Amino acid sequence: MPARHPMPLPRLWLFTDERQGDALFPAVERLPRGAGMIFRHYSLGEADRAALFARLRRLTRLRGVVILWAGRVEDALRHGADGVHGWSRSRTHRPLLRTAPVHDRRQLIRAQRMGVDAVFLSPVFATRSHPGARPLGRSRFGLVAEGATIPVVALGGVRRDPHLPGSWGYAAIDGLTPGVGGQKRNAVPR
Repeated sequence: MPARHPMPLPRLWLFTDERQGDALFPAVERLPRGAGMIFRHYSLGEADRAALFARLRRLTRLRGVVILWAGRVEDALRHGADGVHGWSRSRTHRPLLRTAPVHDRRQLIRAQRMGVDAVFLSPVFATRSHPGARPLGRSRFGLVAEGATIPVVALGGVRRDPHLPGSWGYAAIDGLTPGVGGQKRNAVPR
């Protein structure tokens, strides 16, 4: 099922996280052309977050990787993102790829009604990003994704393509950033 947006929808996504530290840039450099990235780094101050995004934006353009800003549409536009990840209802004249996080069928239906291009359904498996969250597992993932009218991307504890029923692709943090698991890293890669 193709995305509603004219930009090709990646099947492989890297989510950024402060835990990646210095490993973030090598992880982006290992992404294949046509992959995608969701830029988060919520704990950074506005200026540091903008500066890190600008560096990543330059690298993703060179590598042919799509980069989405997690947050407000206005910020995604201001920073030159290819799209926005989140629940913002703001509209724009510039076409942005729009994705949303979902954890159950109700949220998936809400995202479809909002007209997003794709959703990230999580957590599929146990994950360090959300300790204590109940994982969906393969069966529940398939039940939630079944009949979706937009692409559903698997996220959470995914280390490689899990070949889940109803999955458009997969996304990861640790699974695409070797060396992050349990090691302390700097908060802002320089």
